[in-house]
Amino acid sequence: MAIIHKTTMTPTKLELLTAWLPTRPWYVGTGRAPELSRTGGFRLDDPEGEVGIEFLVATDASGPAPVSYHVPLSYRGAPLEGSGQALLGTSEHGVLGRRWIYDGTHDPVLVAQLLALLQGRAEPQAQSRSDTPDPSVGVRVAGTPVATGGVTTSVTDGSHDTLVAVHATGSAAPASLNLRVTRVLEPGATAPADTTGHVTAGWRSPDGGEHRGVFAALHHTGS
Repeated sequence: MAIIHKTTMTPTKLELLTAWLPTRPWYVGTGRAPELSRTGGFRLDDPEGEVGIEFLVATDASGPAPVSYHVPLSYRGAPLEGSGQALLGTSEHGVLGRRWIYDGTHDPVLVAQLLALLQGRAEPQAQSRSDTPDPSVGVRVAGTPVATGGVTTSVTDGSHDTLVAVHATGSAAPASLNLRVTRVLEPGATAPADTTGHVTAGWRSPDGGEHRGVFAALHHTGS
């Protein structure tokens, strides 16, 4: 169970994202620096208690219309070997000390727990409260077992999403899966009919409006 500490982070997550988001191919450029606010999200627990896992929504108000981005983040107490290209930066946490913050689509622990959520083996947690399930997160559980062991991945960013090609180990796991993580959130969006499982969640617009859409969808690609 992850403990949410009421403390400071320097720099903050939004400060790191302000520099990182414009480098992404799915960022909708406005010609100005992003003006970000945290407008939604949820967490998952790492069974080993080592890695923080958050699915953050950051809304950019720098353009003529706000754009909301879904950014899975992982927080680690040491660098993740071989994942320097996915590092947003480091931040000094008021309780835990230095944390290495990664684009979570490259972190095998986050990917494994997202697959566990899609298999019904993990429970979404509130973004800002310890030991508090978040029933607002909707999960269509995959009809076929997803993974029973570790995962290895390759990650490809598109114009609006990120495709995580997953090789899942374990006797019940298919040889390959495609996990499509939405980056530019669309209110009211639904998962394509060929998905075998998906996650939906809500976020807020700067004017206080409530929205909901697909955060991630799973496709089986064969055995």
